[in-house]
Amino acid sequence: MAATALGWHRDGRGAALATVVETWGSAPRPVGSLMAISGKGEIEGSVSGGCVEGAVVVEAQEALEKGRPKLLEFGVSDDQAFAAGLACGGRIRVLVEPVGAGGLPEAMLAELVAARAARRPVGYMVNTRDWTRRLVGPEEAPERFRADRSGFEADGVTFVAVHTPPLRLFVVGAAHIAQALVPMARLMGHDVTVIDPRSSFATPARFPDTEIRADYPDECVAPGELDARTALVTLAHDPKIDDPALEMGLRAPVYYLGALGSTRTHAKRVERLSRAGFAPDEIARIHAPVGLDIGSRSPAEIAVSVLAQMVQSLRRG
Repeated sequence: MAATALGWHRDGRGAALATVVETWGSAPRPVGSLMAISGKGEIEGSVSGGCVEGAVVVEAQEALEKGRPKLLEFGVSDDQAFAAGLACGGRIRVLVEPVGAGGLPEAMLAELVAARAARRPVGYMVNTRDWTRRLVGPEEAPERFRADRSGFEADGVTFVAVHTPPLRLFVVGAAHIAQALVPMARLMGHDVTVIDPRSSFATPARFPDTEIRADYPDECVAPGELDARTALVTLAHDPKIDDPALEMGLRAPVYYLGALGSTRTHAKRVERLSRAGFAPDEIARIHAPVGLDIGSRSPAEIAVSVLAQMVQSLRRG
């Protein structure tokens, strides 16, 4: 949405960004949700999933005309909000900011868009009293960034919108479990890449609409791709394929590193990694046998256990 708003602004159509800044009750969209609105009434994104969008578009047009941001509130007493599904006492507050003079500066929006494109976490901080703005990094709000949690600071005036890169998952080994894991991970918001040098396993027919790299992981993954928003799971059950990937993962800040295999298989893996120079505390980062112990048996059930463990690692550290 930020990139869309920047594009609309630069091509002369005018643009505003609407952000959900606070919710109570059964609000349908979480804090931080974005909607871009052009000067011609075009929209991308959503702040409520219903009729509130129409009211926000009208307010955005006025904000563009006057060059001033505004805070809006919709509650169950508003017919439009009720039609949008804000039942059971639900309310939302929406910040509407025109892009350009009097609102969100073009240069700041461009910097935010560039950070997102470079997979660099960035936060947009705005004081809703005096409308001063700045961009911040994870070091200034580490807990917010880790939890992907936008919101108001303790002063009730300063809002921080957290923009983190899309989550990414590298699946090494195009096994049956991978066929279940890939679509589930995509539903969870991960960009998924399947890696396997065995061409009969890694095929578009088995993994439709998925990036496939038919090579060994250490030959086709750049170190910079394994960042703190990335998970790496090895499923090949072949040390020639799995071990290079695990070694790369151990040298990178990936948020999750899992490996398929029994306790006995992992013990042998630990021996190999130790001989490769990795310390016990480094090797302990590997979740093996992979996934939470929920009694999984089928490939789909194992995929569920892996994803649950990934969420646990991401959100709880």
